[in-house]
Amino acid sequence: MPLSTPSPAQLDVADTLLALLRDSTTEPRPDDQLEALTLAVAADLPVLLWGEPGIGKTAALTQLAESLDLPLTTVIASVHEPSDFSGLPVIGDDPAEQGVPMAPPDWAVRLVKEGRGLLFLDELSTAPPAVQAALLRLVLERRVGALRLPSAVRIVAAANPRASAADGWELSPPLANRFVHLQWTHDHDVVVRGLGGTWPQATLPRLDPERLPHAVDFARRAVCGLLATRPSLVHRLPSGEARRGGAWPSPRSWEMSLRLIAFATAAGSSREVLSLLVRGTVGDGPGLELLASLDRMELPDPEVLLADPAGAELPERGDLRQAALDGVVSAVGARPEKARWEAAWALLARAAETGAPDLVVVPATTLAGLRRAEWDVPPTIERLAGVVSLSRRADEAAALVGSGARRVNGVASAAGAR
Repeated sequence: MPLSTPSPAQLDVADTLLALLRDSTTEPRPDDQLEALTLAVAADLPVLLWGEPGIGKTAALTQLAESLDLPLTTVIASVHEPSDFSGLPVIGDDPAEQGVPMAPPDWAVRLVKEGRGLLFLDELSTAPPAVQAALLRLVLERRVGALRLPSAVRIVAAANPRASAADGWELSPPLANRFVHLQWTHDHDVVVRGLGGTWPQATLPRLDPERLPHAVDFARRAVCGLLATRPSLVHRLPSGEARRGGAWPSPRSWEMSLRLIAFATAAGSSREVLSLLVRGTVGDGPGLELLASLDRMELPDPEVLLADPAGAELPERGDLRQAALDGVVSAVGARPEKARWEAAWALLARAAETGAPDLVVVPATTLAGLRRAEWDVPPTIERLAGVVSLSRRADEAAALVGSGARRVNGVASAAGAR
């Protein structure tokens, strides 16, 4: 029996059901990778999202465009010819006098007429080398043929790793070096809640106007300070083809990092977000060195801490607090004076009261070794004596446990050998 053709009324009901399935809302929700994406978009830097097929890259870009009220233009790079990005030659009335202009494609004309928008270059890793070469000018200079895209147009691309891309290509180093590379992964809770109709809200970061000058100064000092001591990091083209298609350090990508540090600082972004951004521009190794340099810049001045130990503000993170205390002890060692030595003890006591006590053990031991014979022992040391003693007993117990385990293992091995 042949199937009957659905009536228009049935199709209307189906459309209603589809509309209900598409209906969703958003909610504010901390999401490091989404915040990194919005910061890079705000900084007007091209972003490349790397992720397995079906991970939600396209959905994230669609939701971002909607939340920012930007018209979304999607271009599948792999199905276009190089001339679609460089422009098609159009012969005018007098080529010898007027030349041959390069006519842009329709999507570029629409973006110029809109004056703003989000250009989404999808499936970038399936674009052949000739198309990638044609994309260079679009990504860097925002030019398509004879047109220049408005400054309010942002560019975001998406790509699958070569192993999971259909007829995939490695990205050329010149094209890869023009992007902020973000690894896009799925969050189980986000997916479950999103399928239930509520997705994370993508909003542009709120930049504090009062922090802008400080943010620029901080970013410049961070990048320039690192490169001044590590000149080999200024430009380092990876040796492997696959790594050349990702983030790697060059003057261009360091400038991108500087801009992103300034934006993240002005927005008060977390270290996790900043880590995604800097590693996505200059690569993991140089990016981690830059993050370590940023940590050192954020350490308080030892002289400021010694001047007012009672009101000193110590870092919350354990590694930074340890470094700050070590810096104070080093400062006392460089200029040993009784008043400074006693101030350092007061600071260590405050650190033990407001944070993990074990962090003061090493600085306290070093500080005790700086005592001069004529210096009286301050009462503060008694408040720390229990902490140091307890820590040492814990270390001794751990050492005994370790030696006991080694003896047991040794006996078991000997028994096995017999």
